[in-house]
Amino acid sequence: MLRGGTSRGLFFDARDLPVDPAERDDLLLRLMGTPDPRQIDGLGGATSLTSKVAVVGPSEHPDADVDYLFLQLGVEEATVSDRQNCGNVLAGVGPFAVERGFVAAGTERTAVRIRMVNSGSFAVSTFPTPGGRVEYRGDVSIAGVPGTAAPVVLDFADTEGSATGALLPTRNLRDTVDGIEVTCVDNGMPVVLATAASFGLTGYETHEELAADTALLARVDALRVKAGALMGLGDVTGSSVPKTILLAAPADGGQLCTRSFIPVRPHTSIGVLAAVSAVTGVLLPGAVGHELADGWPGDRTTVDVEHPTGHLLVDVVVDTTTQPPRAVRSGVVRTARKLFDGTAYPRA
Repeated sequence: MLRGGTSRGLFFDARDLPVDPAERDDLLLRLMGTPDPRQIDGLGGATSLTSKVAVVGPSEHPDADVDYLFLQLGVEEATVSDRQNCGNVLAGVGPFAVERGFVAAGTERTAVRIRMVNSGSFAVSTFPTPGGRVEYRGDVSIAGVPGTAAPVVLDFADTEGSATGALLPTRNLRDTVDGIEVTCVDNGMPVVLATAASFGLTGYETHEELAADTALLARVDALRVKAGALMGLGDVTGSSVPKTILLAAPADGGQLCTRSFIPVRPHTSIGVLAAVSAVTGVLLPGAVGHELADGWPGDRTTVDVEHPTGHLLVDVVVDTTTQPPRAVRSGVVRTARKLFDGTAYPRA
C-alpha cells in the first residue's frame, strides 16, 4: 500500500493477480472491503480516494519499462472501473517498480518510463534513489497531505484524448448542456468545465458546503451524464468519468480556482490529470473560463491551481495555432510514501 499524491492505493505485481478480469475484480473487491460504506472488513478507507488499485508489471512496449493499469473501486457499490487514469496513484508506480525489481535503481535518481494501460499514454516518473534505494523522505509538501516527502516528478506524453480520442471530444470549444455553457476537454482525464457562477455559486464554497447541497449534486450529475454522451463516452450514469470542474477567479494567490466532483461527490482537492485537463481547457481561446487566463505570465507554463484544501502546480503547454488545438506537454510534482508491504487476506 502506497500513498500517491492525495490518494492511497493497493499496488500489485500483475503476475500475482488472476488473469481473468472478472476473477481479478472479485478478488480486489474482497480485499478492499467493497461494498460497504465503511469498508470495515477490508483495506479501503471508506472514500473513493482510498479505494484505488494499481496493477504494475514489466512492459513489452519499447517506450516503457512498466505497464500500469489503474482500477477505481467503488465503496458502497461493488464496481471496478478501468475507464480513467489516476495521476495521484501514478506517483507511486515508479517507486513500486524499483521496490519490486522491475527497474534497476540509479545511484542518485531513477527515471521510470510508464505506459498507462487505461489510455495507452505514457509518463516518466523521476524520483530520488540515493545509494540505489528509493528515498521517500524529503522536504516537498503538497496540499492535502500532512508533512513532507521526496519529490516525484511526473512528465506526461500522449495524454491528449486519453479516453475519448480527442482533446475536444465534442469537436466544439463550447457546448450548452441543461442551459449551462461548458467546455469538454480530455488531456489525460475527460472533464466538463463550467463556471461556478453558472451554477449560482461563488466557486469558493468549502467541501462541506458543496457536499451538503444535494440539489447541486443532482444538477452536477445530470450535467455530466448528458455531457458524457456528447463526449462519446456513452451512458456514464454508473461511470467515474467524466469529472465536472467548476471554475472561478483565484482567491488565494493562485491563478485558477477550482471545485471538482468525482464524479458527483465534491473532491477535497483536485485530481492531477483533472487539473491538467482543466488548465488545458482554460488556455484555449473561446473556451469556458478562458477569460480567467488573462494576465497569466506568457513566459511561464506552470499554473497554480487552487482547490478546497490548497494548491496544485501543473505545467501545461498547448499549441493553439493548430486546428484543432494540440496538447504539447504536461507535468506535475507529487510525492509518494510506502505505507506497508505485506500479505493481505481477502474476505471469503
